[in-house]
Amino acid sequence: MPASDARAPIGPVRLHDYYRSSAAYRVRIALALKGVAYDRVAVDLLTGEQHDPAYLALNPQGLVPLLEIDGLRLNQSLAIMDYLDARVPKPRFVSTDPATRSRQLAMALMIACDIHPINNSRVLGYLKDELSADDAARSAWISHWVQAGFAALEVMAAEQASPYLGGEAPGIADICLVPQMYNARRFEVALDDFPTLVRIDAALTALAPFAAAHPDCFAPG
Repeated sequence: MPASDARAPIGPVRLHDYYRSSAAYRVRIALALKGVAYDRVAVDLLTGEQHDPAYLALNPQGLVPLLEIDGLRLNQSLAIMDYLDARVPKPRFVSTDPATRSRQLAMALMIACDIHPINNSRVLGYLKDELSADDAARSAWISHWVQAGFAALEVMAAEQASPYLGGEAPGIADICLVPQMYNARRFEVALDDFPTLVRIDAALTALAPFAAAHPDCFAPG
């Protein structure tokens, strides 16, 4: 961070994450965009490390990500991005213009609140273990909710005719989009009806901060 920026984060900065977690992926992108260096602590969601007493003492919700910064322990990816925007003002994730800010947050929340939560590992595990949903049923569930959310997002993205969801530069909605597109492809969700989102995703993933945060860079082994 520039030495002249008195509001630069105070180290050490430590990110507890799982490499394929969409929410953690968002925070890795956000930290890279802000130029904030951090130490990474892997939390294996598949083996249940998020439920270990030591981790629950840090994050009682037992989820990732958790960001330790400025002597604080921050959870929830959008709240973390909001903190980073206040602490490290450039580049901004959310506009200061009220109308633009509302639109950017709406698109981010469509992904982070309406698409992602009902397709994450906890929900898919419940569908399998408690409701006896087989692989085909779970795949149909994922595709339905991703495509329903993307259909609305595609319209909003096409209307504004800008390089990114955030406008001329990536913003909070773009940070949410890339991990969700990664998940859509991982679960083989058809994306033919969303050409604007595919175009924006391709432009974003070509940018160094987004590429550096990709799950493949952090896969175990």
